Amino acid sequence: MPRSRRDVLKLAAAGVAAAAIPGAPRRAHGQGPVKIGTAVFGAYSLAAPVMVAAEKGFFKEQGVDAEFVPFRGGPDLAKAVMAGEVLIGLTGSTDILVFREAGMPIKVVAAHGTGNDFVLVGAPEGPPAGELKGASIGVTRAGATTWVFARMVAKHHGWDPERDVKIVALGGLDAQLAALSRKEIGAFVWGDFGAVTGAQGRTKVLFRMESLTPRWISYIQYASEEAIRRSADPIRRVTRALFKAVRFLKANPQESVRITAAKFGWSPEAVLAVHTSLTPLFIEDGRINVEALRAMQDTLLEHGAIKKRLPLEDHFTTEFTPVRA
Repeated sequence: MPRSRRDVLKLAAAGVAAAAIPGAPRRAHGQGPVKIGTAVFGAYSLAAPVMVAAEKGFFKEQGVDAEFVPFRGGPDLAKAVMAGEVLIGLTGSTDILVFREAGMPIKVVAAHGTGNDFVLVGAPEGPPAGELKGASIGVTRAGATTWVFARMVAKHHGWDPERDVKIVALGGLDAQLAALSRKEIGAFVWGDFGAVTGAQGRTKVLFRMESLTPRWISYIQYASEEAIRRSADPIRRVTRALFKAVRFLKANPQESVRITAAKFGWSPEAVLAVHTSLTPLFIEDGRINVEALRAMQDTLLEHGAIKKRLPLEDHFTTEFTPVRA
């Protein structure tokens, strides 16, 4: 029987908790490199600050021997953070609400993006969003943020998301693009404003989700509650380095493109397009907008991505913000 994302996350939380036997030795963050993870590699908003902080020596300035570890998705990253294998994870902001409800003891330590960069994209020659009734829409997985936004787009156009469109869980970007090229889907939901695939001429933006979510947080950095208790100083140092990188990204677009293009394997033109689209969303001091977090929680509850309303203060700490140079 297929499991929902929530079921998988609850099993993961239970498995890590069972492995954490009281008194058993755990890896200390002072031993060896400090690992910083991202939910995926191909998201500029998540990986670029880590790449720039490493390239420009910002981690070393803070006395941190940092190692960048990209993952294949938010759940894999969360499990590594909980197990103490990764100190800080960078991911999309809705993960904190979903993972906390699943029983994972993690908290946001800083936010580095505001607003909503998710979009509905289709083939360059395809129909507009208003003509997708009866079509299939690709998302990463059922219950994920992309799934929520696909349902929101359907309702916005007056369609029943259960009957008038077919929401298809396809996984990562390559699978979405392949399905779109084969015309198996009419569109799919993705982040980064669809800038990279748009610059490559493979998609066009049909609908911007920010029109439905005036208050939103886009990108966060989080750690386990245990790491916050035991490794506050390394977290603070890593956070300072990452936000120096965020400020560098905003102030130096050409140098930022030079640093990141080869690492991503994208053309400089594509990187510049996504950089130009995303950096206006970057927050320079890491503050968490509680009202935006509340609006996100309301949206996820309304669309069934989470089932219960946990206290907002359980989801974040203000110990590390505002971030100062």
